[in-house]
Amino acid sequence: MTVVLVDAGGTNIGSVRYALQRLGVDAQLTSDPARIRAASHVILPGVGAAAPGMRRLDEAGLGDVLRGLTQPVLGVCLGMQLLCERSEESDTVCLGLIPATVRHFVSKPGLRVPHMGWNTLERTRGHPLTASLVDGDCAYFVHSYAVPTGDYTLVSCDYGDPFSAVVARDNFMGMQFHPERSSSVGARLLAGFLAL
Repeated sequence: MTVVLVDAGGTNIGSVRYALQRLGVDAQLTSDPARIRAASHVILPGVGAAAPGMRRLDEAGLGDVLRGLTQPVLGVCLGMQLLCERSEESDTVCLGLIPATVRHFVSKPGLRVPHMGWNTLERTRGHPLTASLVDGDCAYFVHSYAVPTGDYTLVSCDYGDPFSAVVARDNFMGMQFHPERSSSVGARLLAGFLAL
């Protein structure tokens, strides 16, 4: 197994790498297209804004590389949002791999934006990635933008309205929360990705 972390400038890269090391996998950070194409598993981590994230991928020539991958690909946090068609954040065109537009949370009484903290996960359909989830499992979120629910939603969450917590389409998957900060639940989900 060869796992790579795509260098898209995300600040959570170190913590994702440590989470994988705890699972016995030493994932290397790279922006080399050849290494990304040759990997058995590809993870696109990210924290920050959509426009700079896409700009960094495009400047490194990685947008088309990622679109052409056939092995399992996992986007984490911003990385998941970048898998979508567009983001309302700076009206950004994204990778177009998940048929969705990332939307800003609507402010509602009693709900702060960004959505920050632990929230309950609810499976909406079966998938090997999420087979380890059980009722009541929670994950740790930090985000102001979210992917609406749709046919691609594996796991949803509610913060005023339902949104996608885990998505999948073909070999492309995403987790809006931070698995590396979500204790045993996050570890089980990362292990599920590595087992694909």
